[in-house]
Formats: sequence, C-alpha cells, structure tokens
Amino acid sequence: MPLVSVVMPVYNRELFVAEAIESILEQTFTDFEFIIVDDGSEDRSPEIIRDYERRDDRIRFLAFEHNKGKAAAKNLGIEAARGQYIAGMDSDDVSLPQRLEKQVDFLRANSEIGVVGVCAPLTDESLKPFADYRVPEKHAHIAYNIMLGRSVVGASLLIRRDLLIAVGGYEVCRKRGNDIELVSRLICQTRFANLSEWLYLYRQHEDQRYYTTNSARDWMDLMRRLLCRLWGEAPPSSLDRMLRMEQQKKLSWRERRLLKRDLKRYIASMIAANWIEETDRAYLIDLMNRQLERASPRLWQMFSHWRRHHSAAGNGEQAVEYGV
Repeated sequence: MPLVSVVMPVYNRELFVAEAIESILEQTFTDFEFIIVDDGSEDRSPEIIRDYERRDDRIRFLAFEHNKGKAAAKNLGIEAARGQYIAGMDSDDVSLPQRLEKQVDFLRANSEIGVVGVCAPLTDESLKPFADYRVPEKHAHIAYNIMLGRSVVGASLLIRRDLLIAVGGYEVCRKRGNDIELVSRLICQTRFANLSEWLYLYRQHEDQRYYTTNSARDWMDLMRRLLCRLWGEAPPSSLDRMLRMEQQKKLSWRERRLLKRDLKRYIASMIAANWIEETDRAYLIDLMNRQLERASPRLWQMFSHWRRHHSAAGNGEQAVEYGV
C-alpha cells in the first residue's frame, strides 16, 4: 500500500495539466499513488491524462461522464485512495520537488498535527512569481485566520486520511471555497501547521476571474456558519466588520471599537470550544491589536475626531470617547 495518495481533480485544463502531473511524478518522495479524477472535461485533458497513465503505473485515472464539480471529483478520489495520508493538488498548479517529502516528514515527527500545508508564491500563467502567498505556521494563528486572513494554501494540504473520512470529505453542493470550508470543519478536530518554505506554485490565470468576483459572498456564507457553530448566532454587523478588516479596509472609531469586542469574543469562543489553547490567548490578542491598528481611521479622520473631541471639551460639553 502506498503511504500517500495524491488526489487531483481536473476539468478542462489541457493547457496546464501536463505540468501539474509531471510535478508530482518528479517528487523526491516516491511512496505514493496519484489519483487523477477527470470531471467531465470537454477538451484534451482526458487524452493527456491517459497518456501519462500508460507511462507510469502510480497513476490511477478515474472519470465522470458529466461535470459534477470539484468537490465531487475530490471525494471520488478520496474514496478510491489507499494511502495513510491524502495530498491535495490542483491541475493548474505545480508542486516543487521536495513538497511531499517535507510534509510527510513533518507529520511523522508531529503526531498531534493532522493537517500540514505549505507557503507558495502567486505566479502568472508562465509560472513567474509576482507575490508571496504567505500563510501562518502556528495552529492558533491558522484557526484565527480562517475568518480574518490567509490560513492555508488549500490545494497544498497533506491530511491524515482518517480525519478526512471522519468529517465526510468535501461539501459537494459548494461550487467555490471547497478547501477553506473543509478547513473550517477540520479545525475543531485536529491541529494544523504550515511549512514556511515555498513548496507549491499557485498559478493565477484568466479562468479564475469568476471565482474572485464571487469570493466575498462565499466568505460571508462560510463565516456565518462558522460563527453560528461558535456563538450560536452570526450577527450581520459582526460579519460585515470582519469582512471589511479581512479586505484591509479602514474602519471608523466606533466600528473599530465594536470589532475589537467581536474579535475578543471570537478568540474566547475558540478557546472554549477547544479549537485553540488558553495559552494562545495572549498571542492572538497581540495579533488582533496589530490588525486593528492597520484598520484604524486615516490621519485626516483621526485629526477630525481629535478636533471634535477637544472642541466639545473646550465648550464645556461632555466629550464622546470613541477609542478602544
């Protein structure tokens, strides 16, 4: 039995799928099977995959007759997988040669960790890096960032198979955000980590524009469910403030004060639910304060607030305090 099962869904990726396949076949870690699931492609993708399958017996090719969605394709691959670990892979990206070796070594050395990802540069279609998709290494920071920033490079995750089966795999009805939705369910089951090295190339191209356009709506849906799990409710005003901070928008003094209240409640509820440890509270409060500083009003807003405050005090009026 192979130790690792790499599962890669494919839909109309004839331009990139060969590079993705070769990047897995060229890994320094070799004890794997490579399950490629074609999701009803209408281009040459199946033909390209079959050609590789004939040349390398580690490849297992499965296919849907009609398109069922990325999550369904991943779940079919997971059901067929025999490995102790399941590795993700997207058919338009590239895994660098030591990716699997370093992730497997990490999980073997850290039995309390159930999921490990890596950092990655964003690249253009020709794989030229143009930005660093940096994700946190520490579990508490990853859990906090599910709602408030980058937490993982979803396709880069190596997951213990028993955990993935226990949570039911990917949510089939979801067209976008499958990886972060899965993370939002796994985070209460196990501990996460990310390796700090660039071990995955995250390609950006024209076909992804549709997903970017709808990302805010998907984020709100996922986070509403996550907050309901933690708080028993998901106040729209709290979600709106968190989304605006995640999008790095400036907030008014009043919004900043209310957001600080929301974030303290968020941290406390994760501790109460055992998603993170009590010892992580101080670390996350410090992280929260640094984020709030970046979300503070612009200088002209600060000056206007200062002038109103001192003008009211000079006139003998009761000054209103908007600070936190």
